[in-house]
Amino acid sequence: MIHNKKEFNLGIALLVLFFIVLFAMFQPLFDGHNAMAYLDNLYNSISKGSAHYVDALKEEAKTLAGYNVKVTMNMEDEAQAADSVALITAAGGTASAQGKALTINGDYVAILNACLNDADKLYNNDSAALKAKYPALAGKDDRQAVYNWYKILGGFDKELKKQEAFAQAKVAFNVNSKVVETAYNYYKVVPEQIKNKIGIVIFSLVFYVIYTMWYGFAILFVFEGWGLKISGH
Repeated sequence: MIHNKKEFNLGIALLVLFFIVLFAMFQPLFDGHNAMAYLDNLYNSISKGSAHYVDALKEEAKTLAGYNVKVTMNMEDEAQAADSVALITAAGGTASAQGKALTINGDYVAILNACLNDADKLYNNDSAALKAKYPALAGKDDRQAVYNWYKILGGFDKELKKQEAFAQAKVAFNVNSKVVETAYNYYKVVPEQIKNKIGIVIFSLVFYVIYTMWYGFAILFVFEGWGLKISGH
Protein backbone atom coordinates (compact mmCIF):
# COMPACT_ATOMS: atom_id res chain seq x y z
CA MET A 1 0.00 0.00 0.00
CA ILE A 2 1.23 3.50 -0.89
CA HIS A 3 1.72 5.56 2.27
CA ASN A 4 2.00 8.98 0.56
CA LYS A 5 0.74 8.89 -3.02
CA LYS A 6 1.84 12.44 -3.85
CA GLU A 7 5.42 11.85 -2.72
CA PHE A 8 5.51 8.41 -4.39
CA ASN A 9 4.28 9.83 -7.72
CA LEU A 10 6.83 12.63 -7.52
CA GLY A 11 9.60 10.07 -7.06
CA ILE A 12 8.35 8.00 -10.01
CA ALA A 13 8.15 11.12 -12.19
CA LEU A 14 11.71 12.08 -11.27
CA LEU A 15 12.93 8.56 -12.07
CA VAL A 16 11.17 8.57 -15.45
CA LEU A 17 12.70 11.94 -16.33
CA PHE A 18 16.09 10.71 -15.08
CA PHE A 19 16.05 7.74 -17.45
CA ILE A 20 14.74 9.85 -20.35
CA VAL A 21 17.72 12.17 -19.92
CA LEU A 22 20.03 9.16 -19.53
CA PHE A 23 18.72 7.69 -22.78
CA ALA A 24 19.25 11.03 -24.54
CA MET A 25 22.80 11.21 -23.19
CA PHE A 26 23.65 7.96 -24.96
CA GLN A 27 22.41 9.22 -28.33
CA PRO A 28 24.89 10.71 -30.86
CA LEU A 29 23.61 14.25 -30.34
CA PHE A 30 26.92 16.00 -29.72
CA ASP A 31 28.96 16.32 -32.93
CA GLY A 32 28.10 12.71 -33.74
CA HIS A 33 29.03 11.47 -30.27
CA ASN A 34 27.03 10.66 -27.18
CA ALA A 35 27.46 12.90 -24.14
CA MET A 36 29.97 10.58 -22.46
CA ALA A 37 32.23 10.33 -25.51
CA TYR A 38 31.92 14.06 -26.21
CA LEU A 39 32.97 15.01 -22.68
CA ASP A 40 35.75 12.43 -22.70
CA ASN A 41 37.12 13.96 -25.91
CA LEU A 42 36.68 17.47 -24.51
CA TYR A 43 38.61 16.77 -21.33
CA ASN A 44 41.34 14.95 -23.29
CA SER A 45 41.63 18.02 -25.53
CA ILE A 46 41.85 20.36 -22.54
CA SER A 47 44.40 18.09 -20.89
CA LYS A 48 46.52 18.11 -24.04
CA GLY A 49 46.17 21.87 -24.40
CA SER A 50 47.61 22.36 -20.93
CA ALA A 51 50.60 20.09 -21.59
CA HIS A 52 52.65 21.95 -24.21
CA TYR A 53 56.20 22.38 -22.91
CA VAL A 54 58.22 22.58 -26.13
CA ASP A 55 59.29 26.21 -25.71
CA ALA A 56 60.16 25.71 -22.04
CA LEU A 57 62.30 22.66 -22.84
CA LYS A 58 64.09 24.50 -25.65
CA GLU A 59 65.07 27.13 -23.10
CA GLU A 60 66.25 24.41 -20.73
CA ALA A 61 68.29 22.80 -23.51
CA LYS A 62 70.07 26.12 -24.18
CA THR A 63 71.81 25.78 -20.83
CA LEU A 64 73.78 22.89 -22.34
CA ALA A 65 75.10 24.88 -25.32
CA GLY A 66 78.49 23.67 -26.54
CA TYR A 67 78.14 20.14 -25.19
CA ASN A 68 79.05 17.39 -27.65
CA VAL A 69 77.38 14.08 -26.94
CA LYS A 70 79.00 10.75 -27.77
CA VAL A 71 77.23 7.61 -26.63
CA THR A 72 76.37 4.09 -27.74
CA MET A 73 72.99 2.72 -26.74
CA ASN A 74 70.89 -0.33 -27.47
CA MET A 75 67.62 0.09 -29.34
CA GLU A 76 64.74 -2.41 -29.35
CA ASP A 77 65.84 -4.11 -32.55
CA GLU A 78 68.10 -3.73 -35.58
CA ALA A 79 65.41 -2.02 -37.65
CA GLN A 80 64.86 0.68 -35.04
CA ALA A 81 68.58 1.28 -34.71
CA ALA A 82 68.95 1.62 -38.49
CA ASP A 83 65.91 3.91 -38.78
CA SER A 84 67.16 6.11 -35.95
CA VAL A 85 70.34 6.99 -37.85
CA ALA A 86 68.25 9.28 -40.08
CA LEU A 87 66.91 11.18 -37.07
CA ILE A 88 70.39 12.00 -35.82
CA THR A 89 71.84 12.90 -39.22
CA ALA A 90 68.87 15.21 -39.91
CA ALA A 91 69.74 16.94 -36.63
CA GLY A 92 73.29 17.57 -37.83
CA GLY A 93 74.95 14.78 -35.89
CA THR A 94 76.54 11.54 -36.98
CA ALA A 95 75.22 8.09 -36.17
CA SER A 96 75.88 4.48 -37.06
CA ALA A 97 74.00 1.29 -36.33
CA GLN A 98 75.51 -2.11 -35.74
CA GLY A 99 72.88 -4.65 -34.90
CA LYS A 100 70.77 -3.13 -32.13
CA ALA A 101 73.58 -0.79 -31.07
CA LEU A 102 73.26 2.86 -32.09
CA THR A 103 76.29 5.14 -31.76
CA ILE A 104 75.61 8.89 -31.71
CA ASN A 105 78.04 11.80 -31.92
CA GLY A 106 77.06 15.44 -32.27
CA ASP A 107 75.90 18.74 -30.85
CA TYR A 108 73.63 17.76 -27.97
CA VAL A 109 71.43 20.88 -28.08
CA ALA A 110 70.92 20.55 -31.85
CA ILE A 111 69.84 16.93 -31.41
CA LEU A 112 67.47 17.84 -28.55
CA ASN A 113 65.96 20.68 -30.59
CA ALA A 114 65.42 18.35 -33.55
CA CYS A 115 63.64 15.94 -31.23
CA LEU A 116 61.50 18.75 -29.79
CA ASN A 117 60.56 19.97 -33.27
CA ASP A 118 59.56 16.48 -34.39
CA ALA A 119 57.55 15.90 -31.22
CA ASP A 120 55.84 19.25 -31.71
CA LYS A 121 54.75 18.18 -35.19
CA LEU A 122 53.17 15.05 -33.75
CA TYR A 123 51.64 17.09 -30.91
CA ASN A 124 49.90 19.12 -33.62
CA ASN A 125 48.86 15.86 -35.35
CA ASP A 126 51.07 16.55 -38.38
CA SER A 127 52.41 13.03 -38.87
CA ALA A 128 52.54 13.64 -42.64
CA ALA A 129 55.39 16.12 -42.11
CA LEU A 130 57.35 13.51 -40.17
CA LYS A 131 56.87 10.84 -42.82
CA ALA A 132 57.96 13.31 -45.49
CA LYS A 133 61.06 14.15 -43.44
CA TYR A 134 61.93 10.49 -42.83
CA PRO A 135 60.97 8.49 -45.97
CA ALA A 136 62.18 5.21 -44.42
CA LEU A 137 59.32 5.48 -41.92
CA ALA A 138 56.63 6.13 -44.54
CA GLY A 139 55.11 2.66 -44.26
CA LYS A 140 55.24 2.51 -40.48
CA ASP A 141 53.11 3.79 -37.63
CA ASP A 142 52.45 7.55 -37.75
CA ARG A 143 54.19 7.92 -34.39
CA GLN A 144 57.27 5.82 -35.20
CA ALA A 145 59.70 8.74 -35.52
CA VAL A 146 58.70 10.11 -32.14
CA TYR A 147 58.81 6.64 -30.61
CA ASN A 148 62.37 6.28 -31.91
CA TRP A 149 63.19 9.62 -30.27
CA TYR A 150 61.71 8.26 -27.06
CA LYS A 151 64.14 5.34 -27.14
CA ILE A 152 67.06 7.61 -28.07
CA LEU A 153 66.37 9.99 -25.19
CA GLY A 154 66.00 7.05 -22.84
CA GLY A 155 69.41 5.92 -24.04
CA PHE A 156 70.85 9.39 -23.47
CA ASP A 157 69.47 9.41 -19.93
CA LYS A 158 71.01 6.03 -19.15
CA GLU A 159 74.37 6.43 -20.87
CA LEU A 160 75.03 10.04 -19.84
CA LYS A 161 74.53 9.11 -16.20
CA LYS A 162 77.26 6.50 -16.67
CA GLN A 163 79.48 9.34 -17.93
CA GLU A 164 78.44 11.42 -14.88
CA ALA A 165 76.89 14.01 -17.20
CA PHE A 166 73.91 14.34 -14.89
CA ALA A 167 72.68 17.75 -16.07
CA GLN A 168 72.60 16.51 -19.68
CA ALA A 169 70.82 13.32 -18.64
CA LYS A 170 68.20 15.29 -16.71
CA VAL A 171 67.29 17.38 -19.76
CA ALA A 172 66.90 14.22 -21.85
CA PHE A 173 64.58 12.82 -19.19
CA ASN A 174 62.55 16.04 -19.05
CA VAL A 175 62.16 16.23 -22.83
CA ASN A 176 61.01 12.62 -22.88
CA SER A 177 58.52 12.87 -20.03
CA LYS A 178 57.08 16.32 -20.77
CA VAL A 179 57.14 16.52 -24.57
CA VAL A 180 57.78 13.22 -26.33
CA GLU A 181 55.41 11.13 -24.22
CA THR A 182 52.72 13.82 -24.42
CA ALA A 183 52.96 14.02 -28.21
CA TYR A 184 52.86 10.23 -28.54
CA ASN A 185 50.03 9.58 -26.10
CA TYR A 186 47.81 12.44 -27.25
CA TYR A 187 48.23 11.83 -30.98
CA LYS A 188 45.06 12.71 -32.94
CA VAL A 189 43.59 14.56 -29.95
CA VAL A 190 42.96 18.20 -30.88
CA PRO A 191 44.49 20.49 -28.22
CA GLU A 192 42.07 22.95 -26.62
CA GLN A 193 42.48 25.71 -24.06
CA ILE A 194 40.12 25.49 -21.08
CA LYS A 195 39.33 29.21 -21.33
CA ASN A 196 37.71 28.54 -24.72
CA LYS A 197 35.44 25.85 -23.27
CA ILE A 198 34.92 27.16 -19.73
CA GLY A 199 31.12 27.35 -20.15
CA ILE A 200 30.81 23.69 -21.14
CA VAL A 201 33.22 22.62 -18.40
CA ILE A 202 31.28 24.43 -15.67
CA PHE A 203 27.95 23.18 -17.03
CA SER A 204 29.16 19.56 -17.13
CA LEU A 205 30.42 19.68 -13.55
CA VAL A 206 27.27 21.36 -12.21
CA PHE A 207 25.06 19.01 -14.21
CA TYR A 208 26.91 15.98 -12.82
CA VAL A 209 26.22 17.09 -9.24
CA ILE A 210 22.57 17.94 -9.92
CA TYR A 211 21.95 14.76 -11.93
CA THR A 212 23.40 12.59 -9.16
CA MET A 213 21.27 14.33 -6.53
CA TRP A 214 18.25 14.06 -8.85
CA TYR A 215 18.49 10.27 -8.81
CA GLY A 216 19.05 10.19 -5.06
CA PHE A 217 15.99 12.30 -4.31
CA ALA A 218 13.88 10.26 -6.75
CA ILE A 219 14.71 7.05 -4.87
CA LEU A 220 14.13 8.80 -1.54
CA PHE A 221 10.66 10.03 -2.56
CA VAL A 222 9.66 6.63 -3.93
CA PHE A 223 10.65 4.81 -0.74
CA GLU A 224 9.18 7.41 1.59
CA GLY A 225 5.98 7.56 -0.44
CA TRP A 226 5.85 3.79 -0.28
CA GLY A 227 6.06 4.02 3.47
CA LEU A 228 9.60 2.72 3.96
CA LYS A 229 11.44 4.53 6.72
CA ILE A 230 14.97 4.25 8.05
CA SER A 231 14.85 3.62 11.77
CA GLY A 232 17.59 3.52 14.35
CA HIS A 233 15.70 0.94 16.44
